[in-house]
Amino acid sequence: MRKLSECTVMIVDDTETNIDILIETLGNDYEIAVAMDGKSALEYVAEELPDLILLDIMMPEMDGYEVCQHLKKDELTRKIPIIFVTAMNDEAEEKKGLEMGAIDYIRKPFNPSIVKSRVKNHLELKLAKEELEQQNVNLEKKVKERTKELSLTQDLTIYSLTSLAETRDPETGGHIHRTQNFVKALADKLTEIPCFKERLTEEKIELLYKSAPLHDIGKIGVRDNILFKPSKLTTEEFEEMKQHTIYGYAALKKASDMFGENSFFRYAQEIAYTHHEKWDGSGYPRGLKGENIPLSGRLMALADVYDALVSKRVYKPPFSHEKSVNIILEGRGNHFDPVLVDAFYEINEIFRKIAINFADFDEERISLRKN
Repeated sequence: MRKLSECTVMIVDDTETNIDILIETLGNDYEIAVAMDGKSALEYVAEELPDLILLDIMMPEMDGYEVCQHLKKDELTRKIPIIFVTAMNDEAEEKKGLEMGAIDYIRKPFNPSIVKSRVKNHLELKLAKEELEQQNVNLEKKVKERTKELSLTQDLTIYSLTSLAETRDPETGGHIHRTQNFVKALADKLTEIPCFKERLTEEKIELLYKSAPLHDIGKIGVRDNILFKPSKLTTEEFEEMKQHTIYGYAALKKASDMFGENSFFRYAQEIAYTHHEKWDGSGYPRGLKGENIPLSGRLMALADVYDALVSKRVYKPPFSHEKSVNIILEGRGNHFDPVLVDAFYEINEIFRKIAINFADFDEERISLRKN
């Protein structure tokens, strides 16, 4: 914090006697700057900002009120404390000066000790405000740095977990990039609908985007002979495959409980657990129905199915975009949330572009570009 002795007090008065008295009163305590008219005062302030101004009102050409107005209009000078020092004794004039933004009003002939006390009080207040503002700046900087660190930690955690999941997932890395971008595009579109706007803030959409890659993290717990089986699964094998939603939920719930309800693990947990639930209640693992399925799971369900349709698999070639869109539309109200399907249809070309951009095989790109 600066010392009072480092402050500059500017005296603006057209009478030399008044200037001399004020210099004698304040000169030993502060740096002093002097101007004998309004124009000179503004020229000085344009070059160097004083900490406080003692401003006479009755001056030729440009009076104190006009000087005050100029200073208060300028962003750089509006915070400079101004004390009017004047022989005018009209209370209306004092009210006018204070309404213009002056912090005090001293009448002439003035008592030097009163001037000294008031200048000291206002400068101490100014320095305290400066110190508080600087502390707020420093705090904001620390918060931004901490937020950046946390965000980086989130990203690294997701990257590590996703990389681990990829080693146990027969699907490709492109699937992860495609589905997380599908989820974000669909969530962005839903913000145009009033009932979703408040629920899907920018922060939540970002968390959904970051969490989506963990939707199949539970496949780590599925046996190799089932996970990597090139042919159709038996009923018993499929029942075991369905357990990946529970495995993923259990692992991510521990992290969610540790980091709190608002952490990205909460959304990852929801997505891993519910992205195979269906709107009509025929999905798994819990058979949730309608809006009992978290929005995150409903978004992921649509994104995951579209990606499976347009992607090449060992058991099928990639479907065309048009065919895939029609299959999604057929699932409206049974597999998928009808509102999400309608939103998807409006932006289905965005889905196509994302799929092309992150396609793993030329066969997929060719198929997507045909129609």
